[in-house]
Amino acid sequence: MATIRDIAEKAGVSSATVSRVLNYDSTLSVSDETRKRVFEIAEELSYEKRTMRRGESGRIALISWRTTEEELNDLYYMSIRLGIEQRCEQLNLGLVKFFKNSIDELCKDNFQGMILLGIYSKEEIASFKDVTPHMVFVDCLLSDEDSFDYVVIDHQLATRKVIDYFIDKGHKDIGYIGGNAASPYDSRRSTFKAYLQEKGMLREDYVYIGRFIVTDGYELMKKAITDHGDQLPTAFFVGNDSMAIGCLRALHEAKIDVPGRVNIIGLNDISISRYVSPPLSTVKVYTELMGETAVDLLMESLNGRTVAKKVVVATKLEIRQSSF
Repeated sequence: MATIRDIAEKAGVSSATVSRVLNYDSTLSVSDETRKRVFEIAEELSYEKRTMRRGESGRIALISWRTTEEELNDLYYMSIRLGIEQRCEQLNLGLVKFFKNSIDELCKDNFQGMILLGIYSKEEIASFKDVTPHMVFVDCLLSDEDSFDYVVIDHQLATRKVIDYFIDKGHKDIGYIGGNAASPYDSRRSTFKAYLQEKGMLREDYVYIGRFIVTDGYELMKKAITDHGDQLPTAFFVGNDSMAIGCLRALHEAKIDVPGRVNIIGLNDISISRYVSPPLSTVKVYTELMGETAVDLLMESLNGRTVAKKVVVATKLEIRQSSF
């Protein structure tokens, strides 16, 4: 079985650095490239963290629908996972992490409860029920299932906040760059279109859809620039910060001033958003709180609560230099 020392030797860093990276230590000062290399090597070596310590008060499973590499391309889910891990540490809970492509391993162990991060099929959910009836879904809302606990944000309200801000600032041509929704719960694009349609301001040719990753944000903004030239919208709501960072690069390369010519607002407020140039305006999602809340809901369920809860965590518009 691979050890932290094995990973450290292959990554060319200290064992302490590997341990802190794998435990999502937010105070550790290392580059994103180093973090990514450590996670990739850990996955390559099939490293498994020791999950139970003497005196731990319970054991739960965390299932993520993203791989480690996908999480590194979009730090949103990693940040939620950090909140889950921190709360488990505070409550002295043993946490075992699984990625969606390794959930077959679930049946080999016993868990008191389970936190599911992301989107899952009905068949997968049925198989999870065989492991434990105590489940909490994070960033997912099943329209035909009200027997589970959920921690979500209000995508509709977040989207309307951005559009209202742009309109208040006098923008009449507003575009959207986002990803394909994996769930009906994710209503960013549909809300954008419906809300602008109500106001008589929707332009279908201002809507661009790809994947929620940096490269697609870059390519889609380049396409928008080519499509519209001097008639490019003066403002864009971008479905997440990763895509928005790609958009900023495309605009910079085209020598289009942000925010002088085009305003950009993203969503999530990932850690690097305030450090890009210009610093990115965004809808702040309290991701770590979402993770902490999921653990708290699971503990309530394990302690006897039988009525399901849905917790909607608030968002906040953070205006920085990519919009005015």
